[in-house]
Order: sequence, then C-alpha cells, then structure tokens
Amino acid sequence: MQYFSKNKLVLPEGYFVNSSQIPLAKEVNKLLANCGCGTFPIKPLTEAIQKSNFFFTIQNQVKNKLYGFVRVTSDRGLNANLWNLCAIQGNNQELYYSILLQATLEKINREMPGCSISVQAPVSSFKSLEENGFILDPNGIRVMGYIL
Repeated sequence: MQYFSKNKLVLPEGYFVNSSQIPLAKEVNKLLANCGCGTFPIKPLTEAIQKSNFFFTIQNQVKNKLYGFVRVTSDRGLNANLWNLCAIQGNNQELYYSILLQATLEKINREMPGCSISVQAPVSSFKSLEENGFILDPNGIRVMGYIL
C-alpha cells in the first residue's frame, strides 16, 4: 500500500528537516534520553547512523540543537525499519513526530515500495504513529529482541 500524507504539516518558523548532515551521536543520545529511551555508546551509535539507509533530523536554524530524529534501515525488498524515533518533549512533540513520520514514509514509498515497515519508538510517539496509519500491536508486544 502506498503512503500519501493527507495534509502537509509545517514546522514552526526557523525549524527545518535535515537528511544530509549526520547528527552527533551525543546529541541523538540527549534526545533519546529526553524521550525516556535508552542511550547508546557513541561509537556504535555513530556507525549505526552512518550505515543506515537514510535518516531525518529536525533542527533549528539558530540553535545548534536536535528536536527530532529517526533513522531507517532496509533490505530494499521486503522490510524497512524505523529506529530511534524521538522528538523533544514540549508543545510541538507530536508535530515533530508526525513530520518525521511523513518524511520517512514518503521516502520509503518512493525508494522502497512494497516494504513492510516496523518501528522502534517510545510511548510518546504512539498517537502520531496511529495518526500516520500504524497499527499498534493489539496483544501488547512492544519490543522483540535477541541478544547474542
């Protein structure tokens, strides 16, 4: 199923979506901690961002600060995975989540059509995820993982 956003969301003046400048892992960790997510060692997180198929950040033109982040990995055939979805707490948190999701879903739709999409995200993003067409697991499964 192809994704087309119902309405184009607009960031507050001075904010922009960036997909070209790799964010500092230290800044991503701050944002993850702000959302109540676990943080990661700097080197592995930096490598994960660099090796991702793509990422999006939300930044401010004046302040050198991250307001939102998501990265995507994919086999470009069957699966696309959204990792580390996070947006700074505050009045615009839902807006930031929704803009990140719209940008990500539109890019997946263009470049990886047919992929099923899974998301690793905090509880604070659930409303935005549902509004953008994701179905939360009805059985309450939130995370699956295997530690080697």
